[in-house]
Amino acid sequence: MKAARLAWVATVLIIAYITWKAISPLITPIFFGLILAYAAHPIHRRLAPRLGETRSALLLTVGMLGLGGVVTFELLMISVQVAASFYRSVVDFFRWLMNQPLPPEVHDFLQNFFNQLIPRLSDYISKQAFSLPMYLLQLVVFLFTFYYALSNAHEIAEEIRLAIPDKNRRLGEEILESLNKTLGALVRAWLVLNVVKGVLMTFGFLLFGVSDLYTAIVAGFLTFLFSFVPLFEGWMIWLIAAAYFAKEAMYLHAIGIALYGFLLVSPMPDYTIRPMMVAKDTNLDETLVFIGMIGGTWAMGVKGLIIGPIVLNLLLVLLKEWKRVISGREPSRRPSPSPSKPTPHPGV
Repeated sequence: MKAARLAWVATVLIIAYITWKAISPLITPIFFGLILAYAAHPIHRRLAPRLGETRSALLLTVGMLGLGGVVTFELLMISVQVAASFYRSVVDFFRWLMNQPLPPEVHDFLQNFFNQLIPRLSDYISKQAFSLPMYLLQLVVFLFTFYYALSNAHEIAEEIRLAIPDKNRRLGEEILESLNKTLGALVRAWLVLNVVKGVLMTFGFLLFGVSDLYTAIVAGFLTFLFSFVPLFEGWMIWLIAAAYFAKEAMYLHAIGIALYGFLLVSPMPDYTIRPMMVAKDTNLDETLVFIGMIGGTWAMGVKGLIIGPIVLNLLLVLLKEWKRVISGREPSRRPSPSPSKPTPHPGV
């Protein structure tokens, strides 16, 4: 009997390991598919009585597909332009540097460094260009996750509730409530802050004279979209504007738009205003939310920006439950109060 149980445990562990190896490259699109399905669930809940669960989920998925297509196209166009411009700038800088009157040792060092850097840089840019099929595959996985999470939202919620043991139902429901509250605050802060960042970028382009009104609105819209994309964020837009001013020798304008974008668009608001918004909605300490965002991003990439504060909030729930259990089981150590008067004799 013991051997059969060990064989069964080993089989389960092997299957779990193989499953993890199969889905680990797709964890990021699955994660964000679930997160955005959670964000879109209020809209789905309103549309479902009219259209039905399946049609409502399909309609929202088509809308997300259109948004994903726009983001993919813009990423492709801008990434190619930025990569090509960066490559040319690096080559021109080193050629200019090596034409300066430098000592022979420094010149030889720069020449060797240039000969090693340029092939590696070219290879890196080529790999990034050929990574587009992988991005499209991740987009497909994201859309399928988004659709199935919405169309089966009721069944998923019911299965989660049934999975809570009756013995720990109160703690399980408290954990789910904390998870829902923290995740809702993070999603709201994410959406609201990205909208504000897009508006501020539009004003920044107009304030510093980067472009006309139409192009400034497009820049604000791209800032809003890129704020949902890992690694790109809104800094890409103000960095392009700063590079444009620097190329035109308008250095004060370049410094101005760079400081404006860094302080008001990205990345500063992501680690100052966002923790304040989340802390306000979840009744958490701002420092705790900030540590969760920084540590989570450091450990897990962009997913950690959401996972970090959630895990810390769940840890607080468990610590409160542990304290409650300990205080309930621990016998009272307070000394019994001494009588202030002599105890009367029973016979009196």
